[in-house]
Amino acid sequence: MCASHYSCDGSLASFLPATSFQSSSHFSDSRAAYFAKLNKIDGGGGWSPESTDRSPWLQVDLQDRMEVTAVATQGRHGSTDWVSAYMLLYSDTGRVWKQYMLEDNVGRLVGNVNPDSVVHHKLSQSIRTRFLRFVPLEWSPSGRVGLRVAVYGCAYRSYVADFDGRSSLLYRFNQKSMSTVKDVISLRFKSRQAEGVLLHGEGQRGDYITLELHRGRLALHLNLDDSRVRSSSFRMVVTLGSLLDDLHWHSVLIERFNKQVNFTLDRHTQHFRTKGDGDSLEVDYELSFGGIPLPGKPGTFIRRNFHGCMENLYYNGVNVIDLAKRRKPQIYSVGNVTFSCSEPQLVAATFQSSSSSFLLLPAPAPILEDLSVRLQFRTWNPDGLLLSSPLISGQEPCYLILQISSGRLHLTHQTSARIIETRLRVNDGLWHSVSLNTRGLQIIMILDSEPASTIQLKNYLQPKDKHYFGGCPVSQNDSSCLNPTMAFQGCVRLIRVNNQPVDLLSVQQGRLGSYNQLQFDLCGIRDRCLYNFCEHGSQCSQTWSSFSCDCTGTGYSGATCHNSVYEASCEHYRLAGSTSGYFPIDLDGSGPLDPIQVYCNITGNKVWTVVRHNSSIAVKVRGSTLQKPYVGWFNYSASPEQLKALVSLSDRCEQRIAYHCRRSRLFNPWDGTPLSWWVDRRGEKRTYWGGFQPGVQQCSCGLEENCADMNYFCNCDADRVENDTGILSYKEHLPLREIVIGDTYRLGSEAMYVVGPLQCSDDKFLWNAVSFYQAASYLQFPALQVELSLDVSFYFKTASPSGVFLENMGIQDFIRVELSSPSAVTFSFNVGDGPVVLTLKSPVPLNDRQWHWVQAERNVKEACLQVDQLPLRIIETPPDRHLRLQLGSQLFVGGTATRQRGFFGCIREFNMNGVNFDLEERAKVTPGVSSGCAGHCSSSARLCHNRGKCIEKSSGYMCDCTNSAYGGPSCTEEVSMSFERGASVTYIFQEPFSVIQNRSAAVLSIPSQYSKTRDNMALSFQTTQSPAMLLTVNTLSQQYVAIILARNGSLQIWYQLNKEKRPDVFSPIFKTISGIYAFIIFFFQTGSDLLDEEVAHAGSKGFIGCFSSVQYNHVAPLKAALLNRGSSLVSIRGHLLESNCGALADLSTSVSQDVGKDNEHREDNSQPDSAVIGGVVTAAVFSTLCVLAVMTRFLYQHRQAQRTARLQEKEHQRSLEAAYRAEFHLHNSMRDSMQEYYI
Repeated sequence: MCASHYSCDGSLASFLPATSFQSSSHFSDSRAAYFAKLNKIDGGGGWSPESTDRSPWLQVDLQDRMEVTAVATQGRHGSTDWVSAYMLLYSDTGRVWKQYMLEDNVGRLVGNVNPDSVVHHKLSQSIRTRFLRFVPLEWSPSGRVGLRVAVYGCAYRSYVADFDGRSSLLYRFNQKSMSTVKDVISLRFKSRQAEGVLLHGEGQRGDYITLELHRGRLALHLNLDDSRVRSSSFRMVVTLGSLLDDLHWHSVLIERFNKQVNFTLDRHTQHFRTKGDGDSLEVDYELSFGGIPLPGKPGTFIRRNFHGCMENLYYNGVNVIDLAKRRKPQIYSVGNVTFSCSEPQLVAATFQSSSSSFLLLPAPAPILEDLSVRLQFRTWNPDGLLLSSPLISGQEPCYLILQISSGRLHLTHQTSARIIETRLRVNDGLWHSVSLNTRGLQIIMILDSEPASTIQLKNYLQPKDKHYFGGCPVSQNDSSCLNPTMAFQGCVRLIRVNNQPVDLLSVQQGRLGSYNQLQFDLCGIRDRCLYNFCEHGSQCSQTWSSFSCDCTGTGYSGATCHNSVYEASCEHYRLAGSTSGYFPIDLDGSGPLDPIQVYCNITGNKVWTVVRHNSSIAVKVRGSTLQKPYVGWFNYSASPEQLKALVSLSDRCEQRIAYHCRRSRLFNPWDGTPLSWWVDRRGEKRTYWGGFQPGVQQCSCGLEENCADMNYFCNCDADRVENDTGILSYKEHLPLREIVIGDTYRLGSEAMYVVGPLQCSDDKFLWNAVSFYQAASYLQFPALQVELSLDVSFYFKTASPSGVFLENMGIQDFIRVELSSPSAVTFSFNVGDGPVVLTLKSPVPLNDRQWHWVQAERNVKEACLQVDQLPLRIIETPPDRHLRLQLGSQLFVGGTATRQRGFFGCIREFNMNGVNFDLEERAKVTPGVSSGCAGHCSSSARLCHNRGKCIEKSSGYMCDCTNSAYGGPSCTEEVSMSFERGASVTYIFQEPFSVIQNRSAAVLSIPSQYSKTRDNMALSFQTTQSPAMLLTVNTLSQQYVAIILARNGSLQIWYQLNKEKRPDVFSPIFKTISGIYAFIIFFFQTGSDLLDEEVAHAGSKGFIGCFSSVQYNHVAPLKAALLNRGSSLVSIRGHLLESNCGALADLSTSVSQDVGKDNEHREDNSQPDSAVIGGVVTAAVFSTLCVLAVMTRFLYQHRQAQRTARLQEKEHQRSLEAAYRAEFHLHNSMRDSMQEYYI
């Protein structure tokens, strides 16, 4: 037991003897470990290690297990030596250390900045331990490591029991059974195995409770419902934790009251309710701790027993271990249970680097010249080298390689063609045992308890005198180690070479072998998917140092599957150019609501969102009374939460209800009692009918004063054949959930109703805009919970050169998005590791009084910033940094809390984490801010298309198509050119434009390797030729991207971003439509072993055909060639002809039309033999461009060595050109019937 935390803060290290302080080394006797007590100035004023110490540490022995609640550090007195960051380890035995982790699994504690100030660190979770080890990570830049320490806490008392895997304790009740509605069970455990039962109790009627380890995780099985014990759907299993077989203590608390259960492991709690109807847990005879014994067979168990130690085991206030230790009759012991915890000395080594970790061990003399290697390992990585052993087979040197490949263990030997691959995956984070033995002409491998696998040899093997584990030395000059994969990252223990155990502590001390990038006596594995940061039901997978999220099938994208891939409303689809149809919409964007399928009725500028239900046809009702009424339920294609969100986001919603009656009244004519009614979405009874307002029991004819009988307010109350039809339009009551009919019991009485779908229109936040006209003004909102994921998006327009769009401050953390210069937007934040700044620079001014779109996102994996259609700016989060953004309670929009650097201009459609902010409503009560924003370009109508920019003018507006591949008044007219043989267009960039500028933006605290950029390309083409060169992008650093048609007519994307490596190629999937190939590329994949002869061959053939709508980021090279002939930026070779080859009519229209419905293509059968190849290409290229980037329409090279071959092909080429011209004219006439789509 431990003392109260209110008094558990005594000094634990001040009076310890000198022998309690140890270190890896010391610089001199006056700087020995004993001088490391806080505030002491004896000796050299503190501890300092030797300057050659590779892994310095200072260790404190508290003499007994204590509860530690805080630590403190100082530098070395009278020096320039201190520790600025350190790692804190703890252990019960001085072996098998564990790292203390802060929240977010950060293991780095902040130290000192000078030699004498004290930095106190209170532990968020106290630790019970005897040994503490301080491991310096960073120290004084002007000196060396210097350290003095203090430890605070109190005495800790525990009752311990040791279970050997074949034993258990049975707590027997005084009566036959124990029935409880409240239970409290607490214990602490440390386990040597990943499997084992900690607790079990059951009743004959079916109740049970089981707490067990399974694959290193803690599972609680609980059933309170006797009648459904055999039904698998009612079995309750809740799992917590991971990697719990780490030989360290873990705390468990189970609290149950009736069906409500709190299940806590260490600092993490799961709240849940049991299934079924039962409230009490009925257990017969006994509770078992450590195993589940078979009735009548002492010492035999039906599940694997727990192997390890438990302490402070309490069941409903009863100290079970204390009773067992005192041999009380309530406790029956099975097997060998002892009352002190045995500590196995399992020293592990952690291989930290996937590129440079290795362990070199000498090989003891083998018995009978055979090789034998055994070890245990655990890892998350799917690839890595475990063992590389140099051998001699016959007279030839060779290697025996044991590696993990694609998650499975592979054993290879150079002289044998056979490769052993295990069936089981071994990158699951669990401990696995593997042994290798050579016996005669055989190599035998055994993994865990799997059957042995064998490689048959031709010659006997002669082992050499050393073995490499985990990797090979980077600077190795000889050929004694071979690694065909990456270095191993993970933990290794219990290494035996030729049946001799390897002492890893001797390796650490330099007395045995050599190593690099290893940690000893510590397994540093972490489960990065344990607390899943992947959102919206996506799947988490991990490696040693990172995790990734699989967003497949979720409807979301991004590093953590945070961003919806769908539009937020039908209004957004209309603005994107879509026509009526079924679409998925995501009402709250990145919020918790799933996307829903709706019908978007787009007619002109009016858009209706239609949600249907399961009862759209007319329903007849007879024989219902007020006592036994008819009830009709309506199930919608959306959840109640989604329906509520849709209604709240819309300006208007309505639902048509038609009630046809024959002697079926709505109200009692005598007292007005409702005989029929409907139920709203909240489950409340409503007695008004279509066309009337809430609160009055009437129908639309009563409002219009044209009822069939003027004595009544509804037609049906006239008690004859009539109908009451109208529109329900009060939003707070929609949609209709039930209809109740109670007056169809009389002779000839009948009712028939039809309820239409829910229809909503006008996204009220789409054009929710405000104007800021005072420097000190801002809008203030309550801050949202954005600790792990933040996304914010909005539109702005301004004439000011700078201004803060939004700011949210915490004590140290903050977020800020601002216009930092006339052409740059900056997103900055601090999560506790120092400020991070992303700046995205635009090639054109952003303070041009036009609308610009901004989206900023930060999650645990990365941060990104996008403005308009400029390349996305991304910075990855370095590993093992703080994850949670701790912000204050107020969010400021349009300014800051200090009223400095305020924004002048308009902001609209402000959204954060899927929540729309009502700017206009808040502006009504805020000085210096007004609702709305004037101007033609502020309207909801889409005036300019295809990247065209709407520009306000005094008497209207104009569309600036400079950055669009289209022309015309609205940027919808295609710009196309016909190319004959030998023709080309080259566009030269004078400066590194957006990509280079974005990459060079100042980024604090984030290394450059975590920064990414993205380029976008789009083009449409038609040709009958293959191979053919479509497009190349070249840089001065010999990087390139090429889009070609290969010999077989397939589209290929070649790219080489590293001149030291081979080029990569990606062949996109395509489908044939009426002789036209529509090619779709979303991203690049790597890994091709092909060379780039194919690219050179396609370049030599050039291109004959037609290009249209060519776009590269914000540049339209084809249009520039037509409009700027003679410009130094554009170089034209050969004969070009402006033409119309029927490419995209509107790029964005095509994009949107494909969402939610299949593409429709019309076929012209008049020319069945035509073979025109057409396509639309979209590419997202992750690259870094240098100062000069050259875009060439085709690479056409003449080489003397190819002249003979070209002469032989001349006649064929002439016929090909003629065929193309003929078919080109044909397709000009067909262009109105031909459609091409983006998908």
